[in-house]
Amino acid sequence: MDKSQYRRRDRLVEEKQHDTYREDKKWPEPTACKECNAVYIEGRWTWHEPSLKTNKVVCPACRRITENYPAGYLELKGTFFNKHHEEMLNLIRNEEKQEKDEHPLERIMTITEEDGQTLITTTGIHIARRIGKAVSRAYQGDLSFTYGKSEKSIHVIWSR
Repeated sequence: MDKSQYRRRDRLVEEKQHDTYREDKKWPEPTACKECNAVYIEGRWTWHEPSLKTNKVVCPACRRITENYPAGYLELKGTFFNKHHEEMLNLIRNEEKQEKDEHPLERIMTITEEDGQTLITTTGIHIARRIGKAVSRAYQGDLSFTYGKSEKSIHVIWSR
């Protein structure tokens, strides 16, 4: 007896999620980014000095910046933030520098300020989460994370 005839056929099958900025193939080594000079070596992007004979492409972070398609959103708001604005932005820049030194594809794209709140967009979800945790650790306050579908984007909100 064939068991397949008794299975439910009315189930919806979820499609595999497609991320245009995730690289499915390996680049030939060494490959360097035309815009930021990050180098693809041993299966990952690093900040090594590019050699003269490298393939030239645009890395996923530079593509996100050019196309204005962030993966992370970080909202900072509240009266405490307005009073300590510069101090907190210095902390955020320091966190970005540390993350960017280790992971070249994790960067801050824009910092926009309007109506007493600041929105920071990032090229990756990890840097947005790291900055949110650093701000919360240093200044307490309320921190929340909301992941998008398939965890390819994140929305972090901090307020105090």
